[in-house]
Amino acid sequence: MSRCGSAERGVNLVELVVAIVVISIATTGVLLVFATAVRYSADPMIQQQALAVAEGYLDEILARPVVDPDGTQAGESGRATYDDINDYAGLSDSPPLDQNGSADWNADGQPDLPGYTVSVAVFPNQNLNGVLMARVDVTVTYAPVVNFTLTGYRAN
Repeated sequence: MSRCGSAERGVNLVELVVAIVVISIATTGVLLVFATAVRYSADPMIQQQALAVAEGYLDEILARPVVDPDGTQAGESGRATYDDINDYAGLSDSPPLDQNGSADWNADGQPDLPGYTVSVAVFPNQNLNGVLMARVDVTVTYAPVVNFTLTGYRAN
């Protein structure tokens, strides 16, 4: 039962279409932000893992002397037998390997760090403020996310 003269007001079709368009535009913007965040959410983990790999290699290399202790390269056929920094020059591993030259394997038969590549460059006799040093560059790559070089020095 309605009273005479009372006006019932609802939403007309034009207002409804405008509201749907505004809500659609706002929702699209929010979803684009979420999509971008999700796409790059693993990047920090990949970068941290690459840094840990580079630090491990650099620590191993810098623990060796600059001058070959036995004065010969004889019998040095892998990382387990490297006895000086210069032995590591030109080393390239993909995936990263442990000091004995083997990769850690998952239960599924895949290496722990597939896609990572490690390369080592050694620059002996670098003069740093009057002190002769060996410079070691360890480059870790996980394309296209990570490509950086960690550098360390060891006095001669």
